Amino acid sequence: MRETALKPWTVLTSESVFQSPPWIQVSRQTVRLPDGRTIDDYHQITLADYVIVVAQTVDHRVVIERMYKHGPGRVGLMLPAGGINPGESPLQTAQRELLEETGYSADEWRCLGQFVCHANYGCGLAHIFLAHDARRVADPDSGDLEEMEILLLDPREIRTAIRNGEMPSLGVVAAALLTLDAS
Repeated sequence: MRETALKPWTVLTSESVFQSPPWIQVSRQTVRLPDGRTIDDYHQITLADYVIVVAQTVDHRVVIERMYKHGPGRVGLMLPAGGINPGESPLQTAQRELLEETGYSADEWRCLGQFVCHANYGCGLAHIFLAHDARRVADPDSGDLEEMEILLLDPREIRTAIRNGEMPSLGVVAAALLTLDAS
């Protein structure tokens, strides 16, 4: 692939047009493109950074949550995930979320990368983790709005669930596929 010297845009001004801390902030920006053109009405969406965990058991099944999510407005299959608290590393968050939501823990962790959710608007940074040899050590205790059923699916069942539209979150689908390929 041929690489060219592409340049980033320059943010000239940024004005907050909506805030609901710590969940979301929308700003309107004036940006200058590398060719000198100015765009007066570009938007940036700031959401909290978060983690997504694919936890594999010793027998290579994946810890899955079957639950209602209000974004898609339906019950579907999800992976343990959650927002990074102030002062907490992404790995600490991943370990905490796995234990809280599922009651599982793992000793071997691997970060598979960080990805923005929306290439034009940002929408938070997703840190994707693979946890090997996960085992149940406690009862789930998420303590929030999450009522769920914990399932253990093998990679074939996960791929089938994705094809059948049972995983409504693109981030979860991407994490599952990225992690299944890396395991």
